[in-house]
Amino acid sequence: MEKSAKQPLLSPIMRWFMFAMVLANTGSAMYPMLMPIYLTELGASVAQVGMVFTLSSAAILVLQILGGWISDSIGRLSAIAIGSVGGIIGYIAILLAPTWEWMLVAIAVSRIPYALVGPSFGAFIAENSTEENRGKVYGVTDTIFQITGVLGPPLGGFLAGSFGFKLMLLVSAVLYTLAALLRIWMATTMRSPQEQRSNKLTVVSFRTNLKVMFGMLFGGGVITWIFLTDGVRDIAFRLSNELQPLYLEQIGGISIEQIGILGSIFSLAMMGTPIISGRISDKHGERVPISLGFLMVFAAFVVFLQASTFMGFAVTWVIFGGGVGLLSPAYQSLISKVVPEKMLGTFSGVLHSSLGLVSLPAPWLGAQLWERVSPRFPFMITAGFALVTVVPTWFKFKTPDKAER
Repeated sequence: MEKSAKQPLLSPIMRWFMFAMVLANTGSAMYPMLMPIYLTELGASVAQVGMVFTLSSAAILVLQILGGWISDSIGRLSAIAIGSVGGIIGYIAILLAPTWEWMLVAIAVSRIPYALVGPSFGAFIAENSTEENRGKVYGVTDTIFQITGVLGPPLGGFLAGSFGFKLMLLVSAVLYTLAALLRIWMATTMRSPQEQRSNKLTVVSFRTNLKVMFGMLFGGGVITWIFLTDGVRDIAFRLSNELQPLYLEQIGGISIEQIGILGSIFSLAMMGTPIISGRISDKHGERVPISLGFLMVFAAFVVFLQASTFMGFAVTWVIFGGGVGLLSPAYQSLISKVVPEKMLGTFSGVLHSSLGLVSLPAPWLGAQLWERVSPRFPFMITAGFALVTVVPTWFKFKTPDKAER
């Protein structure tokens, strides 16, 4: 008897989905590392840069919860298409912003697609994979996604350094718009075999979903520990994340083009570990790659604080990339196993909105620590929390089946 052909890990609809994601996020990856520098060129101080990212982050706290619920109700592809239209509007606002104050508004508008696309991304992958191979699928898709980081930052750094920020942002907007058109085409012509039937968007269903989600967040199980550890991690990382480009430029003496290259190095390094993370997750449980990932992030910060040359920072970004590459697939796989599939979008929105609320003042606080203590201090705090997080991760991040073995 002939053996049936082995099914590919990624179905045709998943390939189109990832192609659109790569195209959109190559454009989106061109400017985030450079935006703090652009804000200073528009007249913002370091403290004001921190304030911009704090206030703009507040814009999507409620939108993420709504976005997750919309994704669960009308389908992942439809929600992503709607969010992409909002992304085009955000790009127009960024291109037209004449001052850093207006850029604050523009960045807030540009966060709209994250509220709809973000909660849908992991949920769509979960719907198009089995629990037995989910870690591998997340690993493969995370590896593919890193193409955006390999191409986007160096392209953005080259265009901004050679032709100015405006042209760089225009090219970024064109790439994103092409991806948005592709997503709209997918939403109108394709349907995932595992996709649930669309439900009406009603206040009652929204309230019901929220009650279930918040009950799971504070129920004392794995989800509660994901929330607690992610909350601490998010606060710590946001103390320093938006300050990294300024540290590289002002303290490290790194050029804009070199900052873009560092972003590419990060993504190249990150491409090497997601598949490994997925395989370890499927075989030994998600807590193993997550713990290893945090240890690598801690090591990266240690090297970062000692580095004074481009090569030193390049080594830092290699370690960073490897560590983050271990974290992402394992986290997504763990969440997909402890949250009902039909509520993954809502959970993602509630989780990230709750974390965003907790970490909201962190960029502003990090900027204050930079100016009042030292530029190194916010990064030292982040490093410490990355190390401490390993303990609860190892002991609490167990799915029921793994815990019983």
